[in-house]
Amino acid sequence: MLALFRPLAALAAAALLASVPAQASLLDYVGECVPFARAASGIQIYGDAWTWWEKAAGKYRRGYVPLEGAVIVFARSARLPLGHVAVISRVIDDRVVMVTHANWSRIDGVRGRVEQDVTLTDVSDAGDWSAVRVWYRGTSGLGSTSYPVDGFIYGGREAPELTNRSPDYVGALIDVYAR
Repeated sequence: MLALFRPLAALAAAALLASVPAQASLLDYVGECVPFARAASGIQIYGDAWTWWEKAAGKYRRGYVPLEGAVIVFARSARLPLGHVAVISRVIDDRVVMVTHANWSRIDGVRGRVEQDVTLTDVSDAGDWSAVRVWYRGTSGLGSTSYPVDGFIYGGREAPELTNRSPDYVGALIDVYAR
């Protein structure tokens, strides 16, 4: 029985590796947020996005302050039953960051594509990043839904290709008015 299981396990492992984006083509990736965030950040956590926060305990530093390269973990909610993960590509100010993530907006009618430097705003009452709103390409603005956030996972590797120094969205406006 075990001999029959090994070829199946090897096949499953090969399929999993094929689904992870290659370093050189991170921004061309199409798929779920988890394999993208894992490849882009270097944080080696597996499972649904909402499980990352607990799985990071004791393995990676965790906190409540956004830093470039950190992974933000969206909690499980009615709108996000599997949660969501995204990589912080730029910190604009205490309440605004840019993230690069996969499988959020429909782009040309297709889900799963990577969006680079998307505005994410802290809308928590305490300014502690426990609730955010995300730019949604379909409405060309910050979405009206507030999403609960568990926090940030630190300790991956830098992924400079995630940051576009000429970002779209309201982040460009923030840069202009911040000067």
